[in-house]
Amino acid sequence: MTSRELEEYKALRATIRERGTTRVWVFLTGLAAWGALAVATAALSALPVATLLPLLMLAGGFEAVVSLHTGVERIGRYIQVFFEEEESDRRWEHQAMALGRMFPGGGDPLFALYFCIATVFNFVPVVLAEPAPIEWVVVGAIHLCFLARVAARRRQSARQRAIDLERFQRLKQT
Repeated sequence: MTSRELEEYKALRATIRERGTTRVWVFLTGLAAWGALAVATAALSALPVATLLPLLMLAGGFEAVVSLHTGVERIGRYIQVFFEEEESDRRWEHQAMALGRMFPGGGDPLFALYFCIATVFNFVPVVLAEPAPIEWVVVGAIHLCFLARVAARRRQSARQRAIDLERFQRLKQT
C-alpha cells in the first residue's frame, strides 16, 4: 500500500467512525427535539393538524439517520473492494459483512422501531382531540406515509451492502 493509499484508508476509516457516532447522536437529539415539540404542540393546540409539525421533525431525524448510515455502509464497501484483498490481513469489511450474513438480526442501525413507536405516540393527540372525519383521514394518512417510508428504507438498507459491493466491484473492473 502506498503512503497515499494508506492516508486514504485512514481517512475513510475515520469517516466511518465519526459518522457512526454522529448517527447515534442525531437519533437521540432528533428524538428529544421531537418529544419537546410534540409536548409543546399538544399543550398549545387542540388541532389534530398540529401533530404534523412534530412528525416533520421526526421524519427529518429519520432521514438524517438513514443518510449517515447509508454513507457509512457505502464507504465500507469501497474499502472492501479497493483496499482489502483476499490474501491480505486487512479484511475488516469482509469479516463484518460475513458476520452479518452468519448471524442476522443484530441491532437496527436505523432505529426503525423507535421511529415507529414515536409516530404512534405522535398520533395520540389526534385521537384525543376527537377529530372530524377529514382530519382522521388526512392526518392519519400522513402518519401512515411516514411509517411506510420507515419500512421501505429499512428494507432498502437490508439490501444495500450487497448492491453497493456489486457496484464497486464493477467499477473496479472498468
